Amino acid sequence: MTQPARIGIVTVSDRASRGEYEDKGGPAIEVELTKILLSEWEAVTVVIPDERKLIAEALIDLCDHEGCCLVVTTGGTGPAKRDVTPEATLDVCEKPMPGFGELMRAVSLKSVPTAILSRQVAGIRGKSLIVNLPGNPPAIHDCMLAVFPAIPYCIDLLEGPWLDTDPAYCAAFRPKHAKKK
Repeated sequence: MTQPARIGIVTVSDRASRGEYEDKGGPAIEVELTKILLSEWEAVTVVIPDERKLIAEALIDLCDHEGCCLVVTTGGTGPAKRDVTPEATLDVCEKPMPGFGELMRAVSLKSVPTAILSRQVAGIRGKSLIVNLPGNPPAIHDCMLAVFPAIPYCIDLLEGPWLDTDPAYCAAFRPKHAKKK
């Protein structure tokens, strides 16, 4: 029997980390992943303040120690002074994956003109893909559906677990030569 894929979910929020605000981003990501994935998976969740060093440490821990093939963040991607999630992500990644952020902004711009202010990035750390999502649950939904079709094949290329998606909700794209492990 194969182990469930481990997926890190990081909420970056000063107020949520102090218990002053209900974390809505992390749970919204879990809902989307539950709808998207047919494969067994387990969430490894973290709620941390908007501190570049703490974000970087959490990402490193999830990738290097918790064995997460995918780490998805929410929050801290705007232009405000304390929004440092993209910087922390790039601090720990070996390879940037700019297409993810480009696509998320393009999709979000169809709904709201302020999406141009979003600074989501994505990158590779070892055998893990890290993707920054916005903090707003409807934007999380739109962005996840936009980028997730490419995520399973990216995980394949990183020698991670095979992720099956529900094609009725979000079909993964894999080249015809891709073989299930």
